[in-house]
Amino acid sequence: MAFELPKLPYKYNALEPYIDEQTMTIHHTKHHQAYIDNLNKALEAYPEYYDKAIEEILMKSDSLPSDIKQAVINHGGGHYNHSFFWKIMLPAQRTLGPAGHLKEALEKNFGSVDKFKEEFTAKAMSVFGSGWAFLICTPDQKLSLKRHSFQNSPIMKGNSPILGIDVWEHAYYLKYQNRRAEYIQAWWNIVNWKQVEANFNNATVR
Repeated sequence: MAFELPKLPYKYNALEPYIDEQTMTIHHTKHHQAYIDNLNKALEAYPEYYDKAIEEILMKSDSLPSDIKQAVINHGGGHYNHSFFWKIMLPAQRTLGPAGHLKEALEKNFGSVDKFKEEFTAKAMSVFGSGWAFLICTPDQKLSLKRHSFQNSPIMKGNSPILGIDVWEHAYYLKYQNRRAEYIQAWWNIVNWKQVEANFNNATVR
């Protein structure tokens, strides 16, 4: 079965005033949908891939047929990254700070939660052009901050994304124009820390 656009876990206006309804609507129904459409088109000659999860396809991207490899990385990565991104946001009135093992790990690795936010923000600001910033867990169970250009996904290198922010201009330009720093600071108000903690717990072995 061809890949389909996942539903958002909230309404398009649910993240206001931090991310506006128009941006969310266009980002989800136009940009994410376009990645899915182009992914499905790239896989038409190899329909056996429709039966695989996008995670499996990306993790084994080195074995993709050469004529579709880059298209699948681009558009499959866009599908995966956006599906991940929607889940790690939440209406501001329902958000809580990091807790449990996640909070302990952030404090251990970055000194404090506030210091982690500072370093993550700096990483997101340092993305040149279009891309993402991620907190990842490496295969040897270490936390690290990474920049990824375009729609390259952490899972392609065997890493597990814990938290990520889209810093392509389409993610914020209607509201914030060129003020990426303002967008990132606003975004912290809608981080779904329970989902981030679940991502962390799923990626780590204790």
